[in-house]
Amino acid sequence: MIRPLTLALILAVSATPLAAKQAVAPGYKAALADPARPAADRTRDAARKPAELLAFAQIKPGQKVGDYVMGGGYVTRLLAAAVGPSGKVYGFQPAEFIAFKKQYGDDQAAVDAAYVNVDAVAGPFAAPAFPEPLDTIITVQNFHDLYLKPFPAGTGDKASAALFAALKPGGTLVVVDHAAAKGTGTTLSDSLHRIDKDAVVAALTKAGFTLEASSNLYKRGDDPHTANVFDAAIRGKTDQFTLRFRKPK
Repeated sequence: MIRPLTLALILAVSATPLAAKQAVAPGYKAALADPARPAADRTRDAARKPAELLAFAQIKPGQKVGDYVMGGGYVTRLLAAAVGPSGKVYGFQPAEFIAFKKQYGDDQAAVDAAYVNVDAVAGPFAAPAFPEPLDTIITVQNFHDLYLKPFPAGTGDKASAALFAALKPGGTLVVVDHAAAKGTGTTLSDSLHRIDKDAVVAALTKAGFTLEASSNLYKRGDDPHTANVFDAAIRGKTDQFTLRFRKPK
């Protein structure tokens, strides 16, 4: 259930990566077939490759995991089925997002109510209040949002440190995001909703993480990296990087 938090909100609105082999375990097929998943989620599976993502994230039954910025709950539902009744999923929605658009809170509450092993967590974007140390955190197409103009300078560093602190020693963080041109850093996060992979690696390495693996799961060589990801010509067809970081033991 949603954990009460007192918030004061003012918002209107480098290691060398290893190639990761994707192995789709039978347990993930069961997660995809979970009858609680809505039809709208299933129609997105071909593009989002959920079984391969769960395999790359090394999700196992019984784990305690977090979905950082859960959005409509697509990944949260998958995680709930994959960790099973002995596991736990914390679906985090930034309080700033909920204040900006009520639907974020409504979607979070709906997923929370649908799964016994899911707890909704709300709090400041840069300070996710996960209630216990986690085995894994996944964040999909959200890391660039930490560098949007409405958020104060340093939000990315603060959030990176908070994600590091939220994990158990040896825990992992999986980041998927829209790729920006190499060398652009975080400068296109607001205008194009993209981020340079090297900027993500730098921020998380600074926080204490080690880059363990990368995947070409969502690689698209035909994306010129020059269009806003919401443009009709490119939406749903962007080049995305997939990275797994580990917190040292």
